[in-house]
Amino acid sequence: MKNNDTLIKKADVQKIADNGTRIYEKVKTEYDPKEKGKFLAIDIDSKKLYLGKTSIEAVEKAKQVHPNKVFFVVKIGYDTVESMARLFSKTK
Repeated sequence: MKNNDTLIKKADVQKIADNGTRIYEKVKTEYDPKEKGKFLAIDIDSKKLYLGKTSIEAVEKAKQVHPNKVFFVVKIGYDTVESMARLFSKTK
């Protein structure tokens, strides 16, 4: 947990959000509506996507490949801002 806190503090969250949104906008028709309600964790550097039934599952899949990164996470079929707001409200 402490490692994740350090990663988030060092991350450029705005850059991750901006680039993650752009990447998702390019690929969302590949996932929506077939995977609506599932989550994608997006590595903004490699542009690789990790699909999960929950945000935790998507991030865990991504962390198996990139253990020291912060990912952009989006709920498929929902506006990206709405997805992020829901994720933040669930973690509080």
